[in-house]
Amino acid sequence: MRDTTPSLSLFDYEGELICGVDEAGRGPLAGPVMAAAVILDPLHPIAGLRDSKKLSEQKREQLAIEIKQHALAWCIAECSEQEIDELNILQATMLAMRRAVEGLSVQPTLALIDGNRCPVMAVRSEAIVKGDDKVAAISAASILAKTARDHALMQLHVEYPQYALDQHKGYPTALHLERLREHGVSPIHRKSYAPVKALLT
Repeated sequence: MRDTTPSLSLFDYEGELICGVDEAGRGPLAGPVMAAAVILDPLHPIAGLRDSKKLSEQKREQLAIEIKQHALAWCIAECSEQEIDELNILQATMLAMRRAVEGLSVQPTLALIDGNRCPVMAVRSEAIVKGDDKVAAISAASILAKTARDHALMQLHVEYPQYALDQHKGYPTALHLERLREHGVSPIHRKSYAPVKALLT
């Protein structure tokens, strides 16, 4: 079977210490938005890295452990629901990404960002559309951000079981919208998002 693991050989960044950066949780109505930054170790390649959305939950969890064990550096950061409402989701996402890069224990020379925008930060950056399926370090960041957010939502489910966050992770599913209408808006809901905002007016 052909190996579909993304490789930095797709890009010519010789001499750069690269970190991959990605986010998770822009679309949900509840919980923080997460971002991760990862500097992979070329001496410890990790097989099976790809866009976290294309992996099973079990595979993501397995890879997250490997990434944390073998990466040269990694950091997970977030922006809260309050920050999302104050800044808007785009700016909050950029801030979470910047926090992740700035939190690395090793300073990269270049940050490769999934998507078409880069956060403003001291480290040079380059945006790569669909980078989470093209660059291994971005794939790794995608996996860490996604697993961290899922864990955070499972913890919030313990505090707010009435919203069934364990089943939809805060996304605007029919079940979540039904529970929102039934129980009202909680402190963990993003009040600037239309379905939530409509219940407050």
